[in-house]
Amino acid sequence: MKLFVAGLSYRTAPVEVREKLAVRPSRLPCHACRLKLGAGLEEVVLLSTCNRVEVYGTASKVNGNIHRLFSQLAPPEVDLTPYLYIKEGEAAAQHLFSVTSGLDSMVIGETEITGQVKNAYQAAQAAKLTGRITNRLFQTAMQTAKEVRTETNIGRGAVSVGSVAVELAERIFDHDLSEKTVMIIGAGKMGEACVRHLAKKGARSVLVSNRSYERAQLLAAEFGGQAIRFDDCSGALAEADIVVSSTGCPQTILHREDLLPILPARRNRPLFLIDIAVPRDIAPEVQELENVYLYDIDDLEAIVRENVRQREQELCRCRELIAARAAAVMAKFNPVTPGRGGRESALSPGWALCSTHA
Repeated sequence: MKLFVAGLSYRTAPVEVREKLAVRPSRLPCHACRLKLGAGLEEVVLLSTCNRVEVYGTASKVNGNIHRLFSQLAPPEVDLTPYLYIKEGEAAAQHLFSVTSGLDSMVIGETEITGQVKNAYQAAQAAKLTGRITNRLFQTAMQTAKEVRTETNIGRGAVSVGSVAVELAERIFDHDLSEKTVMIIGAGKMGEACVRHLAKKGARSVLVSNRSYERAQLLAAEFGGQAIRFDDCSGALAEADIVVSSTGCPQTILHREDLLPILPARRNRPLFLIDIAVPRDIAPEVQELENVYLYDIDDLEAIVRENVRQREQELCRCRELIAARAAAVMAKFNPVTPGRGGRESALSPGWALCSTHA
């Protein structure tokens, strides 16, 4: 059986490509099952976040190539050739451990990815798509992530994408949010993280809008904010100075025509929109409007680079730990008897997913 990971991430593909492959959490088992059947995989875990879409799997034989594998997820007109990567065997294990530990994240050391990997694995396990290899691999990945954060300082001061969005808002208004009204669209984990950081920064007023009005009320009440019904979201934009949007909607929710009616009431006050959702919540053409400024998740990269420089000294220790754990887990998969009587490694690297032959 051969272990591999294939996918694309923020390192290889812009958000307009990643959003075409994004899979909602509730749909992960269904799409993973299609991958397993369509590509002849023995085991499979599908991971989809705002920064990456990756397939972890094992197979004795894969028909077609990596592009055929991803044709199960992407629209037929999308050419993914320039963006995809593949790693096999121990390199695949190291990659998973790095991803789970937050070392391959846009924000080095962030912790949200660990939960996302765990949820993806549990969804695949519940759907009976995992097996001996992926079960041990993902369980070891969780243990390794814990070790990395316990034994190194990589997570010290680490922030989430949501907190980076708040840092951007601070920069926009010269580090003073005390007189600003901030609106959060989407009361999920990322939206909640934004509210917590904004409260710490002293934002004057926080508006929370969510499809579940009860959820919006709970989050707004916790921070002395105001809940906004999702259908009233566009109208409430007239009050906001900063909007952070992070819903799980599969379609765009804010368009140019939604903003046009509220501009006169704003009296030329700048409106800063920070879209950290994938697929994107806000249509790019809103930037054509006067005094409207839009930032998407890729625009956060400059802030992220500053955080990376502060953590680089810890990366070497983290990578050494991950390499050791990956080698150890692969050794358990690969008992080899030397000599003529020996058998091929259970996870032999002599297989290439990119082969065009069956």
